[in-house]
Amino acid sequence: MTTATPPGTPGTSGTSGQQNATVLVVEDEPAIAAAIAQRLSAEGWRVEVARDGLAGVDAASRLSPDAIVLDVMLPGIDGLEVTRRIQADHPIPILMLTARDDETDMLVGLGVGADDYMTKPFSMRELVARVKALLRRVERAQQAAVTTPADPPMVMGDVTIDRAQRRVHRAGDEVHLTPTEFELLVMLASSPKTVQTRERLLAEVWDWADASGTRTVDSHIKALRRKLGPDLIRTVHGVGYAFEPPEA
Repeated sequence: MTTATPPGTPGTSGTSGQQNATVLVVEDEPAIAAAIAQRLSAEGWRVEVARDGLAGVDAASRLSPDAIVLDVMLPGIDGLEVTRRIQADHPIPILMLTARDDETDMLVGLGVGADDYMTKPFSMRELVARVKALLRRVERAQQAAVTTPADPPMVMGDVTIDRAQRRVHRAGDEVHLTPTEFELLVMLASSPKTVQTRERLLAEVWDWADASGTRTVDSHIKALRRKLGPDLIRTVHGVGYAFEPPEA
């Protein structure tokens, strides 16, 4: 385990909350781990590095980091099992790194609790942008919990979305969603039958202005359909998606 930045180092992030953030990097390739740690440290974040899966799980439990950058292929236990164990203990936003540009692998990663993914090779600039987006969502959720009064649950047919407790039920059964999946569902369900473009979803849920990440939206939609059923979200080809409330 190595620490790249001491706590409290001033940086250039957009908010004070981000400046004080701790990011855990779980990567077994020393050169890649060092490059990621150096670039994230330049943003003023405290960065720690774990070299294998078990060390990553232990570090996540010990540090309770604000975000995790996690490689899928790791010695010991792989990134998918690391994600399962971390999310079972305490949900933490995870950006998964994979060497395979395979949608099935991406869906599996999202299914076990990753919030986002990037394929290798990647640009450090985009990596920083993705981590900043994760941290902004964490900060936004924390602020909403403090300043926003509890909203009544959204009930549409057999689907109940409790925004205050961040819980979703369908036909009486709880459906476990990642923080990103939950925000995406709320965004769509807040305007039933209204088509939301991929670009708008990307901007509102992921805080990205760059439309190059629209494939991420598609993958998260597929993950939502796997968990909630294929009937709730309608695809409008070439445009985006719409939430279709089930009949009561």
